[in-house]
Amino acid sequence: MGFIMAAVLIDMISIGLMMPVLPHIVGTFTASNDEQTSAFLAVTMAFGVANFFGSPILGALSDRFGRRPVLLIGFAGLALSFFVTAMATALWMLVAVRLFSGAMQANIAIANAYVADITAPEDRARRFGQLGAMFGIGFILGPFIGGLLGDHDVHWPFFAAGCMAVLNWCYGFFVLPESLPRDRRSPFNWKKANPVAALRGLAALKGVGSLVAVIALSSLAQFMLHNTWVLYTKFRFGWGPLQVSWSLLVVGLVSVVSQGVLLRPLLKRFSAQRLAVISMTSASLAYLGFGLANQGWMMYVIIGLNLLGGAAAAALQGIISGAASPTEQGKAMGALSSLNSLMAVFAPLVGLTLLAQVSHRPAGDLLIGLPFYTCAALQAAAMLITLRFFRTQPAPLPA
Repeated sequence: MGFIMAAVLIDMISIGLMMPVLPHIVGTFTASNDEQTSAFLAVTMAFGVANFFGSPILGALSDRFGRRPVLLIGFAGLALSFFVTAMATALWMLVAVRLFSGAMQANIAIANAYVADITAPEDRARRFGQLGAMFGIGFILGPFIGGLLGDHDVHWPFFAAGCMAVLNWCYGFFVLPESLPRDRRSPFNWKKANPVAALRGLAALKGVGSLVAVIALSSLAQFMLHNTWVLYTKFRFGWGPLQVSWSLLVVGLVSVVSQGVLLRPLLKRFSAQRLAVISMTSASLAYLGFGLANQGWMMYVIIGLNLLGGAAAAALQGIISGAASPTEQGKAMGALSSLNSLMAVFAPLVGLTLLAQVSHRPAGDLLIGLPFYTCAALQAAAMLITLRFFRTQPAPLPA
């Protein structure tokens, strides 16, 4: 567990480095807020579309050849994409490299499958929470360093991120052990590796059902938040890379406390199902608060109050992983990643389109929070579906 947590930490630091500055580097090729929003939409969608098709294939390949080789492919693709982004001289180059990066990277899905390989089903929700804590620490260090570097030059974070990805490749090649024994590997099947078949297989898992729709709605809301955060805070509060990095640092701290410290005692007190509902309710109220906030400091208060907002993901991942067989963890996690990637395609279409419709309004206009009001509605719908599903579930689900 320590090996994969270190790999995920380095991976998330490298990804986090670019978060505060990617919209700003897109802005170097545009001349207005509307153009910047539309160009960022194209760059973001490129990654999501490629990742939607690539994730289930890479997940199935990891079931056939092991987790380690596929992680190495992802680390290499990530490093190359960062260096090309730093040296891009035109918008089409950013779109092209994000297509390549999306197709090559399924690191999160493979890391989840790795954890499932080495963990008993009853402990997976807690272990996924530990992995989530590594995401949080990465979100503390990565965006903060990226904001500091980007405040001097928006290209510097991408060179730093590329070096971190190269470091992770070296760590994976020389240190990270394989988690999937040869006797638990399954043949690669192209028919089952396509994203449509993978999603059907995910929905067909016993004890999962409409939770697929829940994950889709929650992911759509979360990705809309990610895609609009930097531009929204720029338009609403005048934030630059440094201010954004501070806000993401607080998000990371809250994530570490929530998933790395509180999740274990919470799972002892509440079932995974009940915790998922509480978490979704908290997240829905937080999205609404982000849209209504009219001062920058309020965003920090809302982030702190949403302490349980990230617990649902670990609880639901534990349920789905417990429903999949030991030989198909990569396929299941790849399908889950593909579902998230599909939502990552729709999220900028919805979120950035909504933001573009209101970006011309004065900073104090409540309508400028329209993307976050939509996030709140999506998360509330997911919570209601979850409540209905758990009430009608005939047998208790695995923790």
